[in-house]
Amino acid sequence: MPLFDIHISPDEPVYVISVVSKLVDLPIWTLRQLDKAGIVCPKRVGRKIRLYSLKDIKKLEYIHFLMEEKGVNINGIRVILELESKE
Repeated sequence: MPLFDIHISPDEPVYVISVVSKLVDLPIWTLRQLDKAGIVCPKRVGRKIRLYSLKDIKKLEYIHFLMEEKGVNINGIRVILELESKE
């Protein structure tokens, strides 16, 4: 039986919000708030469907760490990410 190697670019938006929510252990409403705040903005298909890339998921894993382990709120996360992007 042949095995298929599927290579997906880290920038390719392929993951729906429900899957991402489970992968990064963040509620869907939090993902929506992060999108609304401009912190992690997934690609939109139509008006409702958000598609996340692997890069988005990695960023969300870091955000989850900041929220759960360090107690940082969404505004604090925005500041931290902005500071880190300037380094």
